[in-house]
Amino acid sequence: MEKVTIHKSADVSEKAIIGNGSKIWNNVQVRENAVLGENCIVGKGAYIDVNVKLGNNVKIGNNVSLFDGLEIEDGVQIAPHVCFTNDKLPRAINPDGSLKGADDWMISKTLVKYGASIGAHSVIVCGVTIGKFALVGAGSVVTKNVPDHGLVYGNPARLIGYVCECGRRLVNNYCSNCDKKFEF
Repeated sequence: MEKVTIHKSADVSEKAIIGNGSKIWNNVQVRENAVLGENCIVGKGAYIDVNVKLGNNVKIGNNVSLFDGLEIEDGVQIAPHVCFTNDKLPRAINPDGSLKGADDWMISKTLVKYGASIGAHSVIVCGVTIGKFALVGAGSVVTKNVPDHGLVYGNPARLIGYVCECGRRLVNNYCSNCDKKFEF
């Protein structure tokens, strides 16, 4: 059983669950009731909000923001500076100018499925599902569900093709690298 490594500058709640072999680097904050599976790597400056769930073998890049309502399955790669939102109607104040409180927050669920990869500086708008082995190109703004093996990029992100588990783009649903044919 591998031990958990937590950098001395990280702020990890005693109410968070951290799986064996996971590594949490400098200036990371992990909030209450967050769950990190085994062998996760969390890069410097990342923020993991309350109730966020990470599977096993997940890699979180530097300065990533993971907010309440997010679930990430096993083997997912989140590149640096990615932000997952969690409120579809964000406002600081009510129409009368009074400050909004926790009761005004409408947390939306977001799911990233097994083996998916999210490119650097992407924004994932809450309430979507990113499919198994999907690939989100760097700098994308994802506003809709991404299918399994889907390749999306842009603002808003659009489906432009499909990828193999190895990450290479499919041509006529075929991966020449893996000699594998897919049916979509």
